[in-house]
Amino acid sequence: MDVIALSWWQLALAALMVVALAACTAVARLGMSRSLLVAAARTVIQLALVGLVLEALFAAERLHWVALMALAMLLIAGREVMARQKRRLLGGWAFGIGAVAMFLSSFTVTVLTLTVIIGPEPWYRPQYAIPLLGMMLGNTMTGVALALDRLTDTAWRQRAVIENRLMLGQRWQEAIGDIRREAMRSGLMPMINAMAAAGVVSLPGMMTGQILAGSPPALAVKYQILIMFTITLGTGFGTLAAVAAGSRRLFDGRERLRLERLAVPRQ
Repeated sequence: MDVIALSWWQLALAALMVVALAACTAVARLGMSRSLLVAAARTVIQLALVGLVLEALFAAERLHWVALMALAMLLIAGREVMARQKRRLLGGWAFGIGAVAMFLSSFTVTVLTLTVIIGPEPWYRPQYAIPLLGMMLGNTMTGVALALDRLTDTAWRQRAVIENRLMLGQRWQEAIGDIRREAMRSGLMPMINAMAAAGVVSLPGMMTGQILAGSPPALAVKYQILIMFTITLGTGFGTLAAVAAGSRRLFDGRERLRLERLAVPRQ
């Protein structure tokens, strides 16, 4: 099956519809028209640049270029995790905890999936490695950001409860235990919902893309099941690691709650 090519005028027509939506939001005084147009422009620029980079990467097919691309993706994801937190940890801890948690989970699961399950030759073949890692990091980033934001914000709001528990002789793990569990649940919930609705409420993105590209639906389903499972693994382990490290940072060596380590949210 041949893939229907898209011309620039067809993309321009889609862009005009986005501009029309921005005009409607301006008329409705929602205050979102500028953000919508900026986001649309960023989408075009970023995806166009990524397309050029991927073409060069696919042609070179060298491990060090793939590793460099993966490192850049990780650093950007770590920055996004930090930016999405209302009360983030100070001193680079918000970035460091998010980046390390995503590295340990997403990179490990991606390498295992490439080497053990899919098995391309070579195992770091960019056609498989970059899209898989991108989906893994994107979803893990969301889970880690949600979990850390819930952890720090709830700890701030319930600081009196935590300190009372500490005064009653509880260890820091017990004093913040329920908050940690809720934070982990919030990070895992998007992927659980996505798996529960897959194929019933919506067709996932990778499966849709493969079908549009001409792949047999049965093969697209197999790949989508694999991707959903691996993304859930990466998100789950990343969320657990980030919450464990983040909650420990909220206490010092004498098990005192140290909320001055959190940044004051911008008004």
